[in-house]
Amino acid sequence: DLLIRTAGEQRLSDFLLWEAAYAELYFSPTFWPDFRRSHLEAAIAEFRRRERRFGGLAPVVPTAAARELLSATAEALRAG
Repeated sequence: DLLIRTAGEQRLSDFLLWEAAYAELYFSPTFWPDFRRSHLEAAIAEFRRRERRFGGLAPVVPTAAARELLSATAEALRAG
């Protein structure tokens, strides 16, 4: 879902709060009467570049340093 807010306002003003829970928000400085097909196409292009996670987090791949720290911590816990 893509929700487009025009006129440069960066708030929802209690509009469709539940329905827009996982929607991507796009804020356009253009006022609604002046909003044209080119503005819609720009919003859709921006939407297509986004990574949608639907409330989840992106997968985390631990770095080598983090893996070493986890390994050392596990060894210390086993050693008592």
